Amino acid sequence: MSVPEYAQRLREAVNAATPRLLAMSEAAAGRAPGPGKWSPLEVIGHLVDSAANNHQRFVRGQLQDDLVFLGYAQDDWVRVQDYARAPWADLVALWRLYNLHLARVIERTPADRRLSPRAHHNVQEIGFAAPVEATATLDGIMLDYVEHLLHHLRQLGVA
Repeated sequence: MSVPEYAQRLREAVNAATPRLLAMSEAAAGRAPGPGKWSPLEVIGHLVDSAANNHQRFVRGQLQDDLVFLGYAQDDWVRVQDYARAPWADLVALWRLYNLHLARVIERTPADRRLSPRAHHNVQEIGFAAPVEATATLDGIMLDYVEHLLHHLRQLGVA
């Protein structure tokens, strides 16, 4: 089974960022960089939500013939779950373990399912930086997920 390199990049990014995140105080984690911007708590909460939504996509994408998935209202999810007041260390631990699990799911996805082009998809609606193409692959969705996570870790200065 060929394992995509981005699975290892995900694992390495999570393992490198975790101690840097945990070195941040609760007070610093709760400070938003400006009006209308998410605090580190909210960014990590958003990344937990992204992991949860993409977990379903990664599994369902192996079991169905299309790549059509529900999106989610990111700001509303962050607000409703009140990530701004979540315990920092607990949230980081949840984020870490969920992403290590996703790296495992990616690694164990058969290449034929991961690389199979699907004409029926909504990647342009659910992806972070996914290109609009006539066909899409589960591989593209998985890679897009890792790029999204790295984008937010860079925003937090821990990648």
